Order: sequence, then structure tokens, then C-alpha cells
Amino acid sequence: MIPLLLATHNAHKTAEVRAILGPGFVVTDLTTWPGAPAPEETGATFSENAALKALAACSLAGPDSWVLADDSGLEVDALGGAPGVHSARYSGRHGDNAGHRTRLLSELERLGVRGHDRRGRFRCVLALARAGRVVAEFHGTVEGHIAPMERGLGGFGYDPLFIPEGECASFGELPEATKNALSHRARALSALAASGLLTASTGVEAGR
Repeated sequence: MIPLLLATHNAHKTAEVRAILGPGFVVTDLTTWPGAPAPEETGATFSENAALKALAACSLAGPDSWVLADDSGLEVDALGGAPGVHSARYSGRHGDNAGHRTRLLSELERLGVRGHDRRGRFRCVLALARAGRVVAEFHGTVEGHIAPMERGLGGFGYDPLFIPEGECASFGELPEATKNALSHRARALSALAASGLLTASTGVEAGR
């Protein structure tokens, strides 16, 4: 079993990572560290923010522990890539998912964006760190479009608005197993697993 500290307080994200990685990993998150500070996400890119979070968590986890940080968000072409790195605070308040979705729909309606013009994607960057340095990063995207209204009660964040390419249902409607097979985070985690970097040993096996 490989221990892995996920640099998040988001229980939904932790559950998703556990489900995708499977039983070979013991995934914990920052809720096991009461009072753990959340670094300010000042990066201009998903990569920069993922690295900030991974390095901050390294200071808690100890030199032999693997740390994984995720920064992800929704990019809508008609909005110039917004909300992008601001996805978690798009409405002005961090974590206000309902508010973020409402603003997104309002912006698209204001611009008269409909149908196939609502193209976008979920993007994820994972930063894998150990002993105070980022060892590698992994990327995943899933293309799709924005529904005209919220659909489904599953998932979290923008899931009820996002219909992945090749599907007729939103991430909020699709079964969890289906979403976890298609998602941007699943694709980034698949790249991580294929890299062979994450091992139970005390040394970094590659990229030294």
C-alpha cells in the first residue's frame, strides 16, 4: 500500500482520487492536519498553483512522504478560457459552487452563446512532490460543452453543467464510475500511474 497525501481540504476531490487510484494507495488529505494553512493560489496557470499547493503540503508530510496536489478548472472558449484558474472563485467567493454555475450561465446568456458555441473543457494538472521539490507534473483534459441549464445532482463544482464529448448526460447525471473513467482528473492520474514514479520506496525512482 502506497501512502499519498493529497493537498486539498475538498472531500469530494479526495473521494474521487481514492476511487480512481484504487486499493493500492492509502490516500489522506489535509483534513488530517487540523489548522493546516491553505496557500494562496497566486499562480497564473494550473501548473503554478498545483506546485504551490504541493510544496506547502510537503512541509507537513515529512521528507519520505509522497504529496500530490491538483489544480483544475473549466475553460469555456466563448469566454476566452474563463473561468480557468479562477474556477474555484469565479463568483467572488471561494467554494461557492452554485454561485459559480449561476455566473457562468449568466455570462453565456449575456453574450448570446448557444449550442455548439458553448464548447469547453475541464483541465487538470497534478504536481507530484517529495522532500520539498516537485518531481513531476501530469496533465489531463476532457472536451465537451456547457448545458443551457443545470442537469443532475451528482458530482461537484461545474459538473451539472458540463456534458463530456460523446455523451448526452452531464457529469452531474452520469454514474460515478463513468465520470471517473472520463474525467480530466482520471486522465491525469492515469498518466501518473503509468509513469512509474509513485512507489512505496523511500527514494524517488526516476527523475532524480
